Amino acid sequence: MSASVKDRVITIIAEQAVLEPSDVKLEHSLDDLGIDSMGLVESIFSIEEAFDIQVPFNANEPDRSDFDISSVAAIIAAVEGLVADQSTRSGSSASALARSMRLWPRWMRR
Repeated sequence: MSASVKDRVITIIAEQAVLEPSDVKLEHSLDDLGIDSMGLVESIFSIEEAFDIQVPFNANEPDRSDFDISSVAAIIAAVEGLVADQSTRSGSSASALARSMRLWPRWMRR
């Protein structure tokens, strides 16, 4: 687990649960922390904003989601995966742009 992702996710969850981050344990479920469905949605919005990611979660069908919310550890792992995917996609976009720029006339590359 990336320390910064872990710490930021725990902080977001702790804020939603009105707890200190040190009170949030990896094995806790959101129910253990007193976070209801509205709190879950608010937590997901906060996570999306904090990491500039899109969380594949449908609040109407949480059991059918690809985003595992079974524990704090599972949420952290899922966020790390989304952040890594985002980095891979942005890196490939940058390299595709660089490749296409080589085809531009020299005066346009400056």
